[in-house]
Parts: sequence; structure tokens; C-alpha cells
Amino acid sequence: MNNARSAALSALLHVDANEGYSNIVLDKTLSAFSLDQRDKALVSAIFYGVLERRITLDYIIGQFSKTSVHKMSAQVLEILRMGVYQILYLEKIPKSAAVNESVNLAKENEAVKASGFINAVLRALLRNIDHIQMPDSEKEPLLYLSIKYSCPEWLIALWQEAYGKESTIGLLESAFHKPPVFARVNNTAISEEDLIQKLNSECVKASAITWIDNAIELQQTGAISQSTCFQEGLFHIQDLSSQLCCSLLNPISGSRIIDVCSAPGGKAFTIAEIMENKGELLALDKYKGKVNLIHQGAQRLKLNIIQSAVRDASNGKTALEPADRVLCDVPCSGLGIIRRKPEIRYKLKSAIDSLPNLQYLILCESSKLVKAGGVLFYSTCTLNPKENFEVATKFLQNNDVFEPLMLNLPVGIHHAINEPNNQLTLMPHVHGTDGFFMAAFRRK
Repeated sequence: MNNARSAALSALLHVDANEGYSNIVLDKTLSAFSLDQRDKALVSAIFYGVLERRITLDYIIGQFSKTSVHKMSAQVLEILRMGVYQILYLEKIPKSAAVNESVNLAKENEAVKASGFINAVLRALLRNIDHIQMPDSEKEPLLYLSIKYSCPEWLIALWQEAYGKESTIGLLESAFHKPPVFARVNNTAISEEDLIQKLNSECVKASAITWIDNAIELQQTGAISQSTCFQEGLFHIQDLSSQLCCSLLNPISGSRIIDVCSAPGGKAFTIAEIMENKGELLALDKYKGKVNLIHQGAQRLKLNIIQSAVRDASNGKTALEPADRVLCDVPCSGLGIIRRKPEIRYKLKSAIDSLPNLQYLILCESSKLVKAGGVLFYSTCTLNPKENFEVATKFLQNNDVFEPLMLNLPVGIHHAINEPNNQLTLMPHVHGTDGFFMAAFRRK
């Protein structure tokens, strides 16, 4: 089992060093270690569990350690987090085993000198496991919620101010729920019904989503990229929030559409499929490597109307022919996808403060690419009014050639907050999707 714990430790240290998103880091780590399925499951459980509960774990460690967590080496701290997580949250692992394996892990990973310290902290926790102190919920409500849900106080305060206490609790709780896996059917190659049948024959449980066309939920996926259906380009993985965004954009077969921040290309693929692979779709991104991902995905799906190219959406130096519809799915803080990438919650507030200016710039530059009577669509995968409502509102205030375009929502989808009818905020605990925002405008 310690090989599995070594893998989990390696992955956590890579995330600590900002060496990639958690899902990518974990995939690379699992490929580098020779593990059976049982051990891979343990790695995933420890890795995501520690990431999800980092603030809580550090708070508990602080109660039983004379050394501040801020003064510990990254390696020692992660081993302690892993140990505490196993003791408190993994019921199938004996508590004494969690302590012993943590000590062994330290010895095996050049932390021999700290092994006694790790042993002492974890055994102190075991002796006092029924007496862990939590902040007073009445006297320190923000701190209490922060420790309970392992979320920074600034983010909780932001959500409470924007969405109210009830919605904030819903968002905090949803972050611990494993997100569903949704896929978009490539309707240019197969029908929804036939794909479901084929996937089921591959022992992938697939079921239709009733409120959006060609959307399915997948269960028991295993390594989905190894599926014959995937390799044949019959679907791509995409959350319902992004699928709804593409649907509300209402791309018309034969029209010209520009996706200005396209990589890795998921929305471009869905748009091309809605267009029945007829027309022009320019999928752009700032970085060549990411543009290559768009190209590869379009090739797998056999969507030949997609033209991928390098272009910086924020400067507009490259002139382009105006389009019927322009999608601005801008870089954002990602606060809507915390349940998929738990490390996002630990971003410093200062790291996202500059984003609204960039987002507004991209929106303004992209508006120049819209034909008269055409549609401009703005979207993010974050839950932050400064990046969402305020950017959209500012754009309308300063661009009088555009007007709000009402979103025609499908049956079953409603506004979770009070907002204009050209905007929609999706929330995991309300809609079952990722947290997402979209706003639509029409050029007069």
C-alpha cells in the first residue's frame, strides 16, 4: 500500500509546486507508478481528499503540533495531511495503520528525521480524536465555515455577499460531491439513441439528458479515452453548462462563427455539431500548443468546418472577417469548477483581481468581429460577480451599438439568482452543472 501513498504524496507535491491542474497531475502520476486498480483508487481518494480538505487538515494539525504548519517542509506537511485525512475520513483504513504507514512514508521519502515528529502528531490526534476543537460558529462565523468546508474566508464572504448565506452553504457542500461525467453526442456521426446503445455494449452506463439535445450522462466509464466509441469520434466529454452555452448561442448551419478563446476546443466541437458540420467556424487561442489540441480534437470528431489558429483575443491586431456569432469564453478564476479541481479554492484573492480588466478587454475587442444583427456571447466557468455580471453590465453601458439579447432557457432551467434575462448563472447545487455564467448581446 505504501507505493500507493508514495504516489499520492508525489502528486500532492507537484500540485503544491503549481506543476499543473490536479486532474492532469494525477493522471501523470498514475501512469508513472505501477499500481493495480485497488491502489489507484486509494491514490485518488487520498489525493483528492487532501486537496479538498487542506484548510481543515491544517487547522487540526495545528492543534497537535508545536511547530506551525507554515514552518514545515512541503513534504512533511503533506505526509501529515495524508495521515490526518486517513484517520478522520477513510473509515476502511485502521487508524493505527494510517499512523504507521505515514511514518514509513516519511522514512522512504528522505524525511527520516521528521518521522518521530509525524508519529507524535498523529498519535496525539488519536488520543484526542473525540475532542477536536472547532471555531465558535456564533463568534467567528466566517472562520467556522472556512474550517468546516475547507474554503478561504474571502471566498465565503464573496459568495455570501453575492448569492446569500443559503446559496453559499449549497456551493460549499457541492464542492465535496463527485461531479457527474457528461458527454456531447457527435450528431454528425451517430444518433443519441445509437450511441447510448453502443456505449452500454462497452459496459459504459449511458443515459440521455432530457432538457438538452444530444447530451448524455456516463457512469462506470473507466478510462473513457480507451473506449472504441471515443476513439471513433462519436462523442466528447463536456459538462452540461458548456453544452447549454453552445445551445443558447444558437449556431445556424451554414453561418460563420468565431470562438476567440477556444482551447481545448470543447465548445467549438459542440457548435460545429449543432451546425451539422456546415459553415465556417474559426477556433482561436493565444498559444500554439493549445491550438494543436483543438486541431487534434476536431480531427478525431471529423469536424472539418473548424479552422484553428493562433490569435491573442485581447489585442485584436489580427484583422478577421466579421461573423454571425462570436463566443468569448474568457480566461477566469474557475471558481465554478472547484468540485473538479479542488486546488482552485486556494488561489490568492490578489491572483484574480486583475481578471475582470482582461475579460472586459477581450469582450470589447471581440465585439468588433460581430456583424450587424449578429450575436456576441460572453461566458466564464466562475462564480464571481466581478468577472460575470459586472463585466457584462459594463460592456452594455459603454457599447451602445449592442443591446441585451434574452436567453431562451430550456424547460427545467431557471435563474438561481436575480439577474437580467440576457444573463444566466448556473450553480452546482441548483442545476447539477458546473458553476457557470453566460451573457448574450445583439449588435444593432
